[in-house]
This record gives sequence, C-alpha cells and structure tokens, in this order.
Amino acid sequence: MPDFPLPPPLPASPLPDLDKAGLLPLWEQMLTIRRVEEMAAKAYTERKILGFCHLYIGQESVAVGAAAACRPEDRWVTGYREHGQAMAKGVPPRAMMAELFGKRTGAAHGLGGSMHIFDQSVHFMGGYGIVGAQCALGTGVAWSLKHLRTGAVCLTWFGDGAANQGAFFESMCLAQLYRLPVVFVCENNLYAMGTSVERSSALTDMSLRGLGVGMMREQIDGFDVENVRHRMGAAIEYARAGQGPVIVEVVTYRHRGHSMSDPAKYRKPGELEEKKKSSDPTVITELRLRELGATEAELAAIRERVEVVAKDAYEFADASPPPDPADLYRYTYAPART
Repeated sequence: MPDFPLPPPLPASPLPDLDKAGLLPLWEQMLTIRRVEEMAAKAYTERKILGFCHLYIGQESVAVGAAAACRPEDRWVTGYREHGQAMAKGVPPRAMMAELFGKRTGAAHGLGGSMHIFDQSVHFMGGYGIVGAQCALGTGVAWSLKHLRTGAVCLTWFGDGAANQGAFFESMCLAQLYRLPVVFVCENNLYAMGTSVERSSALTDMSLRGLGVGMMREQIDGFDVENVRHRMGAAIEYARAGQGPVIVEVVTYRHRGHSMSDPAKYRKPGELEEKKKSSDPTVITELRLRELGATEAELAAIRERVEVVAKDAYEFADASPPPDPADLYRYTYAPART
C-alpha cells in the first residue's frame, strides 16, 4: 500500500498585521454589507424582492477577510447566500440590490435574482442554487486557471450542509489528484436550513473531510476579520504556489433565518442574543479599532457614509427599469461563431 501521511499544518500568514488605516476600510465594508442586507430585508417585506432571499447578516467578516487576502484576478464561486460575498468581491451595492429587485441595472441584468448574482468584471463567477453543485463548478474553474497558467486561485464557497453532498466529495478528490489552485471555504454557520450541524453530521469540523484525500486543512474562527484575513491568506498562497488545494472551515453564525421565510424557531432560547453579544463581527472589529486609536468622529463618519450607500442602493434599485422581454433568451446560448 502507498504511504499516505497526514498533511502538515498550514504555514503562518504571509500578510502583515493591519494598523488602524488598514482595518478601517474592512470595518466599513462589513457595515456596508450589514446595512445593505437590512435594506434588502425591508424590501422583501414590501414585496419589492420576490422569491427566495438568504441574508448574510452576521457572517460579514468571513467574506471581507477573505477578500482582503485575495488578488483581484482570483475567482469566487459560491452558493445562494452570496449577497455579502458579491459585495466583498467588488460587486457594487447598487448592482447587487438591483439584481435582488430583478431590475435591468442588476449585476446579471435582473435575470438571476437573489440566488444567482454574477459579475465577470470582478471575477465573481456566480451564486448557484443547487446545494453543493458550486463545488464542482469551482473545481472546473481552478482546472482552467491552472492550465492557462494565470497564477490565480479559485475560492469555492459552501455551507456545512453542502459538505454532506456527493458533488463536494467528488470535487475534493479531483482537486487533490491534480493539485488544482482551489481553496474550498466551508462557512459553518451551525445550521443547514433548520438542522444543527450536530444533528446532520458525525463530524462537526468539516475541514477534517479533507484528510480523506490527503488535503491540507484548517478550521478557523470566522468572527474576527483580521484572523480570517491571515488564515485565508495562508491557504490562498499555499494553493497559488502550486502545492495543491486547501479546505478551510470558517466557524461563523447567521443572525437571521435560513431565508426570509424562516422564523428560526429551531434555535435554543437565548442562543441568538448570546451570539450577538459575544461574536458580532462588526462589534469585534469596532473594539479593535478603538484599541488602535480610532476616534468617535472617525467611526461616526464611516457609519454616515454606510447609511448613504445603503439607502442609495435601495433607491437606485427601486427606480431602475425591469428587464427587456427581448433579452429573455439572450444569455441561454452563446452566440454562434462564424
């Protein structure tokens, strides 16, 4: 039998620590995602957003920290809780909100909606509605990146529920076999829809699944944006250097239900309130900024800018025109080549 040693731990982060000037933009980005998502919740109750709507509130530090560790050319492929990820990768709040509204000015011209945001200009390669299917798509993107020798890495995002899907296991096998430049990012927010991770999996650290194929793995605290940036930086540079894929489980927590139609009554009494007090990523980062010398005036100015951006995104989406019916089938097939 061939030798199959366990992979060593990920190396230290290649990124320098952030000072106040470096951390302030990350906090502003997290607050922007939070407020835009709150405006999306408002729009949903007003029936301006229809269908499914899965909010990212509570998980902002994960996407923002990962984006701070990426290069612009790196690709992201994800599932349907992708509003915050899209904005962290560079999709403008206006375009993101307009897509939720189903408007022509949306990132996917109003044809994708909440679960299918896509913006090739910032290499956000889409949110997908089939649980676990994005893992196969991200592996395919990584195959392309390797063979085109781009030097880019693909971050493939999924939740703890998707870590039990067959497509996820098959994707890990191929990615490890061909040493593809992909980082599998499992956002473990402790619930797959309404089922807690303890009730759906014998393993509660999803990164351990990578050991079955000899893949580099790590479980990290996702509530501190600085920690996410450092550890994702280590994973991304490992994959970029051609050493093979990495699976990172980021422990996080969503403050809302699975979707806007979910009252989340499956949580234990007091659980949500305790989590908000102990692990709200925006509060953790604000406290850190105060330690670094951020003034009340600096923090207040950021909050004011965030409010303007969130309200502008809502008003822009509300005033935008619907898609042109003539475009209904335009993106179904690629144009014929002559």
